[in-house]
Amino acid sequence: MATNRTPGDNRRHGAVKQRSQVFNPKTSQWVKRDINTGKFMDVKQDGTPFKGVRKEK
Repeated sequence: MATNRTPGDNRRHGAVKQRSQVFNPKTSQWVKRDINTGKFMDVKQDGTPFKGVRKEK
């Protein structure tokens, strides 16, 4: 999992492990998935991608 080192730094250090995201064109939203189980975890409501989470091809 990514870490946030200094409070108030407003940036993430490292990538989020064991997660990926994919764009759903039907709803125009990004969906986060667990790599191990393949289950969908979260949906981003504002239409922007998750920060620090790799994108699936």
